[in-house]
Amino acid sequence: MERLICVLVGYVFGLIQTGYIYGKKNGVDLRKKGSGNAGTTNALRTMGWKAGAVTLLGDCFKCVAAVVVVHLIYGKTHTDMMPLLSMYAGMGAVLGHNYPFYLKFKGGKGIAATAGLIISTTNIWIVLICLAAFIAIVAATRYVSLGSMTVVTIYLISVIVYGQHGGFGVENVSYLHEMYGVAAFLMILAFWRHRANIKRLLGGTENKISVGGKDKK
Repeated sequence: MERLICVLVGYVFGLIQTGYIYGKKNGVDLRKKGSGNAGTTNALRTMGWKAGAVTLLGDCFKCVAAVVVVHLIYGKTHTDMMPLLSMYAGMGAVLGHNYPFYLKFKGGKGIAATAGLIISTTNIWIVLICLAAFIAIVAATRYVSLGSMTVVTIYLISVIVYGQHGGFGVENVSYLHEMYGVAAFLMILAFWRHRANIKRLLGGTENKISVGGKDKK
């Protein structure tokens, strides 16, 4: 039951579609512009740097907020499984972001929300490694999708390595394995949401990062 509640808490926070809300306030419906995606990259491409930054921060910190709320609910009663419950809250936020019911389940791809999960549930070194990898890949290739998929892959590997070395402080091995499962699910979900990008990357037709609706091949 605790797991379900944490997922639901995360889902509610995930429903805060920052890009969609920001776009509507500026007379733009992101679902009808660019890729039709409600996430950071499409906001950046269609409305510029400010919109991209607002969307990134909003989508990132709604996941952090979900984790904080879960800590307030269960922090004193479920200390032994808080790392796991925090991950379920983050997973819920990603699901809410990707599949908001009030937008006909058409949201973003969950990378900014996953970044919020990484920030709120791992350590500074994992955060820096993921950030450095994303920046390096996007700077070198200008493919945000490639950088995003690399980050979720590194995240899964980092969670397993960190967990195996006792980084999460979880003594129950079954909880630890469940955490690995959640991280694996988030990676698979991210790849699934990027399936069209993967096809374009393989075909050499993926759009490179640009600002304000000037996508370049």
